[in-house]
Amino acid sequence: MSQRTISTNVGSSRNTVSEVIKRAEKLGLESLIDTMNNHQLEEFLFPEKQALEKGYFPPDWEKIHKELQKKNVTLKLLHVEYAQHARNGGKVPYAYRTFAEKYGKYAKKYKATMPIIRKPGEVLEIDWAGSTLSINDRQTGGKLTVYVFVATFPYSQYSYVEGFLDMKSANWLTGHIHAFEYFDGVPESLVPDNLKTGVTKAIRGEPILNEAYRELADYYQTVIVPSRVRSPKDKSSVEGTVGFISRQIIAALRHYQCFDIRDLNNQILNKLNEINQEPFQKLPGSRKKAFDEEEKSYLNPLRQTRFKLSEWRITKVQSNYHIQIERMYYSVPYEYTQSDVDIRLSKDLLEVYFKEVRITSHKRLFGEIGQFSTLSDHMPDNHRLYLEHTPDNSREWAQTIGSNMEKFVEILLQNGSEKRALNQLMSLRSLEKRHLKEDLNLAAQNLLLASTNPTVSVFKTILARNKKRDKAKDDGSLTDIKTSENYEFVRGANYFGGNRK
Repeated sequence: MSQRTISTNVGSSRNTVSEVIKRAEKLGLESLIDTMNNHQLEEFLFPEKQALEKGYFPPDWEKIHKELQKKNVTLKLLHVEYAQHARNGGKVPYAYRTFAEKYGKYAKKYKATMPIIRKPGEVLEIDWAGSTLSINDRQTGGKLTVYVFVATFPYSQYSYVEGFLDMKSANWLTGHIHAFEYFDGVPESLVPDNLKTGVTKAIRGEPILNEAYRELADYYQTVIVPSRVRSPKDKSSVEGTVGFISRQIIAALRHYQCFDIRDLNNQILNKLNEINQEPFQKLPGSRKKAFDEEEKSYLNPLRQTRFKLSEWRITKVQSNYHIQIERMYYSVPYEYTQSDVDIRLSKDLLEVYFKEVRITSHKRLFGEIGQFSTLSDHMPDNHRLYLEHTPDNSREWAQTIGSNMEKFVEILLQNGSEKRALNQLMSLRSLEKRHLKEDLNLAAQNLLLASTNPTVSVFKTILARNKKRDKAKDDGSLTDIKTSENYEFVRGANYFGGNRK
C-alpha cells in the first residue's frame, strides 16, 4: 500500500507513517509475525520513548556502542559516566544490571556486530601476513619467498611472529608450537582464518577442521574456533597486528640480505621483542608488561613434551592391496581393497585408518622411489603361500608329512634348477588339501621304492591308485592279491573278465 493510503486507513499523518517505515527499514524489519503486538513494535522501533515513559534517563545507545569499541573502555565505566550525567540533570539512572541488559538488546537489534569484550588469556588469533620477505638461494642465486606467521592476544596485543618458506600444514602447526613456547602457555581458544592448512571445509556453524590441526589442539588442551568466512571483525586484533607487523618488521627487513631462514628469523625475533616492549602511545605500559601482569597467569600450562607433527591424507587402496604415498608403497589388509582410507604421516611412521579405526602401520620408506613395505598378514592365502614358498619352507613342510616325503622333496631340490623345483613343490604341496598326511607319506615311500628318478607326476599317479585301492577295499570288491616267486603282481579273474556270464 502507498504511504498516503496507510495514512488514511490508520488516521496518522504521512510524516509519522514515513518515519515508522524508515525505522523498520533501518532495523531490517521486513515482515510481522503472529505473536508481535503493538507494544512490542513500539519498543522495537522507538526504544528511547520507553525510558522516558517510566521516568528513567534514556541512554544514548549509539554513543555508548561507539565508545565501547575503544581500547580499555568497558561497559561498567560507561554506566558510571551515564549515571553521573543523569544525576547531574536531576534524572533517575538505570541500575547497572538493567543498563547492561538493555544495551545487549540494543546491540542485538540495531547493530550487525557487537563489540567483543575479550578476557585475558581467552583467545589467540592467528593468520599469515599478506606481505612477504625473502632470502637468497645459494644454489640458483635467486630469491626464496618467506611467508610470515603472526599470532596475537587481543587483550594485551602481545604477539609472536616467525617466517617460513611455505604455508603448508607442517609450518602452520610449527608456528603454533613455537608461539605457545614463546608465550610459555596456551590460550583457551584459537581463532584462525579459514585456511586449508587449518580448516578443511568452512561449513557455516560447524567447520570441518584439518585432522592434524585438531590433534594439536587436543594435545595442548585448547579449542579451535575458526573465524566466519568474510568476517574480518571476528579476527580484528590479528588483522590489525598483521598490518602493524607488516610496517614495523616486514618493511624494516625488506633490504636485509641473508641466505638462511634461521638468520632471518633471528632478525624478526629481535624486531618483535622491540615492538612487544615498546611503550603504548596513549596508555601506560607496553604489550609485554600488559601480558606479564594481566594475561599470562590466565594461560593454561605448556606441556613439557613438544607435540609431534603429523600430516593427514586420504587415498584409495589399490587392487594389489597397497597404497601409494610419495611414490612409496605400503600394504593394508586385502579386505580393504578399493576402499578410501585416511593416512596419518609423522616423521618416521605411517598409520592407516578406516572409519577412524587404525588398521595397520608401517615405518616410513625413504631413499630410492618405488620401494614396497608389505606385511604377509595383509595378503590373501594364495599370495601368502607364494611369498613363503622357498626351499627351506618346503623342507619344513615335508617334515610335517613324514620322512619319506622329506627324502622326495630333497631329491627334487637337488636334481634340477631351484625355480623348476619350486614349481613342482607348489603342485606337490597343493595335494595336502585333498589327501591325508599319512597317504602322502605312503605314496612317497612307494615312489622311492619303485623309481630311482622320482617325479611329481608319478607321485600323483601312485597317490591316485592307492586311493582307488583303498576305496575298493572299503567296498569289498577287490580280488585278493596273490604273489609267487616268478611274478611280482598277479591280477585276479575280475581283471580279465573271468566272472562274466
